[in-house]
Amino acid sequence: MTGENEDTSTPGAPVGLRQLKKQRTYEAISEAAIALFLERGFEKVSVAEVAAAAEISKPTLFRYFPAKEDLVLHRFADHEDEAARVVTGRPAGRSPLAALRAHFLDGLDRHDPVTGLNDAPGVLAFHQLLYATPSLVARLHTYQERMEHTLAAALDTDSAGAAPDDSPRAAPLLDARLAAAQILAAQRVLARENWRRVDAGERAGDVHADAVRAATRAFDQLSAGLTRYA
Repeated sequence: MTGENEDTSTPGAPVGLRQLKKQRTYEAISEAAIALFLERGFEKVSVAEVAAAAEISKPTLFRYFPAKEDLVLHRFADHEDEAARVVTGRPAGRSPLAALRAHFLDGLDRHDPVTGLNDAPGVLAFHQLLYATPSLVARLHTYQERMEHTLAAALDTDSAGAAPDDSPRAAPLLDARLAAAQILAAQRVLARENWRRVDAGERAGDVHADAVRAATRAFDQLSAGLTRYA
């Protein structure tokens, strides 16, 4: 853990090293908080108790995490630009939706917790904590909005050259925002359904085939409606 008077960066250290130390501090504080929340419940643990467990002061904690809910949702921060990176980093000749489809299906094969298809006890406990706490669900929308923003920007940049010369520049941006919202909403529905079944006691391996079929249908529907990105 990082002491409250300890600087999270080393003067003169490479930017990559400073960023790594900062990231480790984020993760250490978040893991300490989640352990307490899982043990006693989100509402029954104070920020002061989290700070004490992480061996930092409350002001230091709030410099890292502006809201108590962010201590839990920090795990989603790494995924905020994931869909955008899939689009911008896809192979030549592959459409944005084809790349996103392949990425989601690969996540199902890997039992990525983001797809909801993971029955590890720690993952199940985390999702139960998240979806059973109204303030966490509400705060999650902030992260989802940022995901939509970054994906929309990637889609807009990708398709800007395909717009007619006489069309308003705002039109592709709106199209991209609508597309991003639909794509990520479909992925959230798929993930929640997978999690619902696993949480009810089904094994992730037994749900996998149905999850793949559902994802394929969903992306087929998206491709039929979002032809610009298919």
